[in-house]
Amino acid sequence: MNKPLSKSNALASKVIFAAMTILRDGGGQMKAADIFDAIPQKLTLDDWAQEVIESNGLARWRTYVHFFSVDAVKAGYLLKTKGIWQITSSGVQALSHGELGYFLAAREGYRAWKRQQLNSPETAMPPGSDADDASVAQEPPEDQFERLRKEVNSVLAAEILEVVKTNSWQFFERLVVQLLLAMGYGGTGGMGLALQRGGDGGVDGFINQDKLGLDIVYVQAKRWADQTVGRPEIQQFVGALAGRQANRGVFITTSRFSADARDYVKALHVRVILIDGELLAQLMIEHGVGVSTWKSYELKRIDSDFFSEE
Repeated sequence: MNKPLSKSNALASKVIFAAMTILRDGGGQMKAADIFDAIPQKLTLDDWAQEVIESNGLARWRTYVHFFSVDAVKAGYLLKTKGIWQITSSGVQALSHGELGYFLAAREGYRAWKRQQLNSPETAMPPGSDADDASVAQEPPEDQFERLRKEVNSVLAAEILEVVKTNSWQFFERLVVQLLLAMGYGGTGGMGLALQRGGDGGVDGFINQDKLGLDIVYVQAKRWADQTVGRPEIQQFVGALAGRQANRGVFITTSRFSADARDYVKALHVRVILIDGELLAQLMIEHGVGVSTWKSYELKRIDSDFFSEE
């Protein structure tokens, strides 16, 4: 017998089921924006559901649709391409189980994906180093702990990227600002940080490292799902730097950079830092942006001074 859902999960199951139902009844393929517009017409949303969450500027119900749509994608129920949502045949079938049944099935699909990530080659131990191997058995506890921490963070980074990619460019703009501030950019209190939305739905702007604006770092960010950022995009950014007589820039993307783009940056006289999706997620974890502490563990060691009789 399933336990009753928490208040948050109850709202999440309600709005994501409505979103998927609207998508199914709308022919199976719709603009995400149209789905979001239709949800308040289909559901009665109370004040708590409509409350704006300060961290992302979105109503709570909209945040939940964005967040839990990732479950649908990983469960194989939903496909997303450049703002277009498409329900799959398995997604239609899952809706037949009702609101709760769909929510639990999608959540289990996400958990299965997460387990697969934990067992992927990137996080699995090297060949010949399984848990029964003598060398692993002799591994110091602190080394085991550090290895497990890295594995957990690797999966967390993958989760972060999936959620970031499903959110709007407005959310991505706020994310970039918060991350740069957390990393110490923008001067005291972030007063020197000025980011402005670009024409392609990304973020273009600059950071004044001092109050007079004598030391400026330019920023460009692209919220791309899968498309690789190549040399042409970097060249365009470098050209923009030259036009502003700037010698430093940061290019952030949720996807990846081509080898040609990385090689091009290495040969530049100006300083351009490339932050791809993997590094973006790692920096968010490191600087506490979009994550919170779930559990804390302490590693203790013997205090030699306590046992000294001298």
